[in-house]
Amino acid sequence: MSLPDILLPMAFFAIAFIYASVGFGGGSSYLAVLALTTIPFQDIRLTAMICNLIVVTGNTAIFSKSEYWQFKKYLPFLVVGTPLAFLGATIPLRQREFFILLGIALILAALLLWFQPEKTKDESTEARPTPLRNGLIGGAIGFFSGLVGIGGGIFLSPVLHFLRWDHARQIAATASLFILANSAAGLTGQLLTKSWSPDWWQIGTLAAAVLLGGQTGVRFSVKWFSLTQIRRITAALVFFAGIEILTKQLL
Repeated sequence: MSLPDILLPMAFFAIAFIYASVGFGGGSSYLAVLALTTIPFQDIRLTAMICNLIVVTGNTAIFSKSEYWQFKKYLPFLVVGTPLAFLGATIPLRQREFFILLGIALILAALLLWFQPEKTKDESTEARPTPLRNGLIGGAIGFFSGLVGIGGGIFLSPVLHFLRWDHARQIAATASLFILANSAAGLTGQLLTKSWSPDWWQIGTLAAAVLLGGQTGVRFSVKWFSLTQIRRITAALVFFAGIEILTKQLL
C-alpha cells in the first residue's frame, strides 16, 4: 500500500470514532476527505453512504433502547425524507455538477454547524412541531442528501436546534434514525440505477475501518472532546473542503 492508501482508513477510523461517540455517522466528513483524493467521483457517494450506514446503525440501535426514542414523533421526517433520499440518489450527475453541489452542501453544513445554538429550550417551553413542517424539512433534506451522498443529519440536527424543536438528546436520536433511513434509501437508489465497477477492496477496507471506529466510539465516549468542539472541528473541516472543491470547479 502507498502512504495515502494507509492514511485513508486511519482517517475514516478517526472520523467514525468521534462521530459515533455523539450519535452521528460522519458522512459529510467522509465526503470531504474522499473529494480531496484521486478516487473516481462515481465511487465517492457510494463509499460515503456505505460507511455512513455502518456507523449509524450502531448508534440507532443504542438510541432505540433509550428514553429518547419517540418513533411517532420522528415518523413525518422518515415518511417524506426516505423516498426523496432514494429519488435524489437516482439522479445522474456529471463530475462537475456533483462536485459543485458537494462543495455547496459542505459549506452550508459548516455554517449551520458553526452557528448552531449551544442550548435548546427549557422543558417548560417545549414547542409543538407540526407533522407537516417536519415532513417538509425531512423531504427537503432527504432529497439533497441523497443527491450528494450523505445521511442528512449534519443538516437536520442544526435546523432542529435553530427551531428549538426539542432537547439536545432527542434531536440527536432523531438525526440518528434519519441518517440511517436516508443512507439506506440513498444507497439502494444508487445500486439500482447504475452499473457499478467500483474498487470493492478499497471500499471494504474503509468499511472495516469505520466499523471498528464506530463500535469503539459508541462504547467509549470521547471525554476529552465536548460536543461543541466536535461540531466546530467538523464545521472547519467540511468548510475548507467545500471551498477547495468549489475553487477547483469554478476557477
